[in-house]
Amino acid sequence: MAAISGSCLCGAVTFSVARKPRSVTQCNCAACRRYGTLWAYYRRDEVTITAPRGGLRDFRRRPRGLRFRHCAQCGCVVSWEDEAGHDARMAVNSRLLDHAVMARVPISVLDGDKTWRVLERYVQPSAWITAGAPAGSATAVRRRARGGRGA
Repeated sequence: MAAISGSCLCGAVTFSVARKPRSVTQCNCAACRRYGTLWAYYRRDEVTITAPRGGLRDFRRRPRGLRFRHCAQCGCVVSWEDEAGHDARMAVNSRLLDHAVMARVPISVLDGDKTWRVLERYVQPSAWITAGAPAGSATAVRRRARGGRGA
């Protein structure tokens, strides 16, 4: 599978991942609930993040806790990492990836607040994901070909 890429809202931070994730995680822990992220997990060597000098800001809730990385300009949460070596697992915010590529990727709801168990799995409706397709996207092109009607 080919690499896919994403960016923060302002475009200052871009990233690419080795492949489309098989699933993503919606966590309800204190941090993730507030960030509104959907995490896609990769080995650190499968992710490339590009930002200008000073373009990323880090936040940790605890001294040795996960390092959440944000765009310094627009504030989008880009990823989290831990300190466990080069090949350690990390996560990228899959909401920053192309929504058309991410359509139909299953979402696991993780109870990160109490039990650390997956509570349910679901798939976002395609209509929700593609409703705001950018003008040049394949979805928008298909809509124009059908006279503006759905995807």
